[in-house]
Amino acid sequence: MTTTRTDGRIERGNQTRQLILHRAVRIASVEGLEGLSLGRLATELSLSKSGVFALFGSKEELQLATVRAAIKVFIEHVVQPARCLPAGLARVWFLCRNWLVYSERRVFPGGCFFYSVSAEYDARSGKVHDAVAKAHGNWFSLMEQAIEDAKQAGEARADTDVPQLAFEVIALLEMANAESVLHDNFTCYTRAADGILGRLRSAATDPALLPDTP
Repeated sequence: MTTTRTDGRIERGNQTRQLILHRAVRIASVEGLEGLSLGRLATELSLSKSGVFALFGSKEELQLATVRAAIKVFIEHVVQPARCLPAGLARVWFLCRNWLVYSERRVFPGGCFFYSVSAEYDARSGKVHDAVAKAHGNWFSLMEQAIEDAKQAGEARADTDVPQLAFEVIALLEMANAESVLHDNFTCYTRAADGILGRLRSAATDPALLPDTP
């Protein structure tokens, strides 16, 4: 009986934690991680402040947990769907297309969560900065690896500068996100997709490996 009660409390605690983080990532994507507070989340979700504090302990731990929760969402929408494809430029393009859809459909209401919080924490130091920087760096590394895999598969030219191509592709993705959020103009996603496809075709051993249009 004691085990059953304990398991029930743990399950309720996990459900409450997920409820809080679901709200936290949405707030942070619009207002930044500094916009989070244990008290605010408790009020907005009709929870006790002491209960929220017991789950996270501090604002910093809440911020770190929010970054981890956002990473899971990003992987689900951008990374995971591309893993079914073999190494090659189609996988690179699929990653880019997934990212554009993730931003355009506002999986996070403020656009790309990591674009928003990277600008907030880029010049700071501390655990939250390190967590954001690591997540951003992992995305760059993933894109570079996908391009390198395409190169090794013979689909990208042998002289392809992998870090440069990854940088250019991600720059187009982030510019589309920034323009759409700032100006509420979604035509930039088509422009970014066209630019990325053009850049990938220029690196391809056979442009027919990529679609003609987004």
